[in-house]
Amino acid sequence: MAENMLTDLAKVIDQVGRDKGIDKEVIVDAVKQAMLVAARKKFGTYREIEAQYNEATGEVELYEFKEVVLREKFIDEEVEIPLDEALKLDPEAQLDDSIGIKLDSSDLGRIAAQTAKQIILQKVRDAEREIIFSEFEQRKGEIASGIARRVEKGAIVVDLGRTEAHIPPREQIPGEMYKPGDRIQGYLSEVRQTTRGPQIIMSRADERYLVKLFEMEVPEIYDGIVEIMSAAREPGQRAKIAVRTKDNSVDPVGACVGMKGSRVQNIVQELKGEKIDIVMWDEDVTRFACNALAPAEIAKVFLDEENKEMEIVVPDAQLSLAIGKKGQNVRLAAKLTGWKLDIISVSATSARTAESIFNLMLLPGMSETMAQNIFQSGFGSFQSLATATAEEIMSIAGYDDPDKAQKLISDAQALIANYKEKGLPVPTSPQAQPAVEKASSAKQRAEEQLKAELSKLGQNQ
Repeated sequence: MAENMLTDLAKVIDQVGRDKGIDKEVIVDAVKQAMLVAARKKFGTYREIEAQYNEATGEVELYEFKEVVLREKFIDEEVEIPLDEALKLDPEAQLDDSIGIKLDSSDLGRIAAQTAKQIILQKVRDAEREIIFSEFEQRKGEIASGIARRVEKGAIVVDLGRTEAHIPPREQIPGEMYKPGDRIQGYLSEVRQTTRGPQIIMSRADERYLVKLFEMEVPEIYDGIVEIMSAAREPGQRAKIAVRTKDNSVDPVGACVGMKGSRVQNIVQELKGEKIDIVMWDEDVTRFACNALAPAEIAKVFLDEENKEMEIVVPDAQLSLAIGKKGQNVRLAAKLTGWKLDIISVSATSARTAESIFNLMLLPGMSETMAQNIFQSGFGSFQSLATATAEEIMSIAGYDDPDKAQKLISDAQALIANYKEKGLPVPTSPQAQPAVEKASSAKQRAEEQLKAELSKLGQNQ
C-alpha cells in the first residue's frame, strides 16, 4: 500500500510539474511537508522526524532523529538510542550525537496516505494560483482577450485560458450584450490575490482601454512618434483624446484618424459606435481648451490659474455646440484638460459686464470709463474692491499710487457701511448673478437699478 502511495506521489510530481508549469522544487517541498504531517499523525508530534525526497527512487524517505546515550542512562526509546545500537547504524556515532533512523513508511497506513495526497494537491493549487497571479500581475495594463462564459450578478465572466476574469457592470459599455461563446476583449485594470485565488478585473469602459486600442491601431503611437497626452470617455457615447508629436513632419491627428478614417473607425467599431474626437494637445492650456471644445468656435477665454478654472466665451449661436448634448462636450473637455470649464455666451457676458460697470458706478465720483478700467482688471463689483489689498488695486490703470488705491478700497468699504447704516440691503454682486438677457436690455435695467440705488443713498451722480 505504501509502495503504491509513494509511486503515486512520484507520478504527481512529474505530471503536475509538466502539465501545470509549476517548479519541481515547489512540488517536492509540498510532498515532504505532506509526508511529515502524515508521519506525525501516526508516530506523534513530539518526535523529531524529517522527510527527504530521493531523486533516484522517486520516494519520500522519513528519518527519525534520536540522541545517542549510554545504555545505563537509556530511558526513553522514542527520543534516545543506546550507544551500542547507534554504532550498528553508524560506526562513527558518538555520545550526544543526533542520529537519523530511517522509518518504514508502510506504517503510515491508508488514511495517512490520503492526508498526504490532499496536502500535496492543496500545495499544488496554491502554487498554481501564485503562478497565475504573478503572470497576470505582470500583464496588468495590457489588453486581454477571451471567451464570454456566463453572467454572475451582472458581471461578465471571461475565460482567459488558465483562469477567469470578471467585467463588472461599471466596467461594461452600456447597452452591449454578450452571449456564452462570444469572444470579448478588455483592459486588465486590476489583479488581486484572494483566498479563493487571483481575482482579475477587466474593463471596457476605462479611458486606458481607449489609449491601448490606439497604441495597437496606430504604429506612430506604438513607436513613440505620436504621444497620447490625455483621454476622457463616456463609454458607448463619446470620447476625446489629446495627442502631440515632436516630429514636425507628422500630423498626430491625421495619424490617429488614418486613411479615410480607417484607423479610428476600427476603434469605434470595437467600442460599439462610440464617437471619438481626436484633438491637438498644446502646452498653452488656453489653446488646449479651445481645441478640446472643437468644433465650437471660441471668442474669449478668462483664466483663474489658482483654482484651475476657465471661463470660455462663445458666440451665441455656438453655445449649444460648445456645451454639447446634456453637457457632454464641455464635460469631456474638462476631463481632458483637468480644468473646470464654464461656458458662457457673448450676450450673457455683455449683460454681466453692463451690470458690473453700473454696480461700480455706485462708488462716489466713479465714471463709466473708470469703472470699465476696474472691471477689465478683474474687479466686477464694489464688494470685491472692499476686500482687496492695496497691492491688488495698484494693478488697475489710474490707481498705481498707494494713496489712490487705498482710497478706492475705503470708498468701497464706506459704501457697504452706508447701506448697513441706513438699513438697506447691500446689492448682490453681479458676478454671482449670470445674466441671461440681451446686452441692451441688461444695460437699460442696470441703469435703472443704478438710479434707484443712488436715490436710496441720497446721492446724485
